[in-house]
Amino acid sequence: MTEDLRYPVGPFSKPVSLSPGERRADIAEIATTPAKLRAAVAGLTEAQLDTAYRPGGWTVRQVVHHVPDSHLNAYVRFKLALTEDHPTIRPYDQDLWARLPDSSGPIDVSLSLLDAVHRRWVVVLNAIADTGWSRTFYHPESGDLRLDQVLAMYAWHGRHHVAHIMSLRRRNGW
Repeated sequence: MTEDLRYPVGPFSKPVSLSPGERRADIAEIATTPAKLRAAVAGLTEAQLDTAYRPGGWTVRQVVHHVPDSHLNAYVRFKLALTEDHPTIRPYDQDLWARLPDSSGPIDVSLSLLDAVHRRWVVVLNAIADTGWSRTFYHPESGDLRLDQVLAMYAWHGRHHVAHIMSLRRRNGW
């Protein structure tokens, strides 16, 4: 059996809901994602950062810039769902964002942005009451999503992209 380079931790499987223990574990995962991403790229050269993690995939640099783009959107979506009744969120084209000039520059700014976003996001996540996790938003491409489902998705998302980089490092002996 060969490794699926697109999904080194497996594809995301949306849960119906999460238990309090599962939520705590996913919040802890989100809290540690910035450090894990930093560790994954530590010591990489500029040429290595500009290497695609798989044929036809983004470069490591683009992945590093993508994670805070995505997680910043998630943070805002959580805040909207906590302060509005079933808001409709705005999707964005992540592939087009990955081709913008800020996704080809130095990674330190995006790593710092991820640190800051996650520090604030974790404060919000830890303050959500048990009943708050059933709050929803509407995603025009994905339908209605509960906050606990979105929490699980972003805990997976961080693991997923860190694994892209670590898998590339193993395959290339970096």
